[in-house]
Amino acid sequence: MNGDDFGQAIYLVVLGCAIAFWFFVENRQGLGKTLRQMSAWVLIFIGVIAAIGLWGDIRQTVRPQQSVFAESGRIELPRAPDGHYYVTLDLNGVPVRFVVDTGASAMVLTRADAERAGLSLGELAYFSEAMTANGLVRTAPVTLDTVAVGPFTDARVPAYVNEGEMDKSLLGMSYLQRFDRIEIAGGKLVLER
Repeated sequence: MNGDDFGQAIYLVVLGCAIAFWFFVENRQGLGKTLRQMSAWVLIFIGVIAAIGLWGDIRQTVRPQQSVFAESGRIELPRAPDGHYYVTLDLNGVPVRFVVDTGASAMVLTRADAERAGLSLGELAYFSEAMTANGLVRTAPVTLDTVAVGPFTDARVPAYVNEGEMDKSLLGMSYLQRFDRIEIAGGKLVLER
């Protein structure tokens, strides 16, 4: 601490003491009530400072984000609070959020996500079927021009559009097998090429 810092610290201490002295003199009739209110404001101030300091951890817990390490060819997907792993892929240049489903054999799009990716729903032919947890559903095979995540871009990727209702698109094994390594450890799903 140099001389300027020491002088500023003394100034702030003296100023704080003067304000505290004025505060207690002005409120000497209800000193107990004043101390309770002051304690409440000090705790609120400490809580705000703690929340600001921990915001990165809080945000990662509430809404975890995928991390892309392009130089090492690795993508890390944190486990979401619901226990699933989510990844955002660019389909034909449009970001689409998928739930990673190692039990699904293919990439399956909701109709809304397919439309956002530029596929015409009116031209889809639902002639194939898939067995899901909700029973048998009809699907339409499609080919996506590009699928990109981080530094990886794949062309002419086969997928299906589900005719039934789905909350999220599913990223199944037909796409996941493009990675050399898939590992789940420490609350993260790691994909490497």
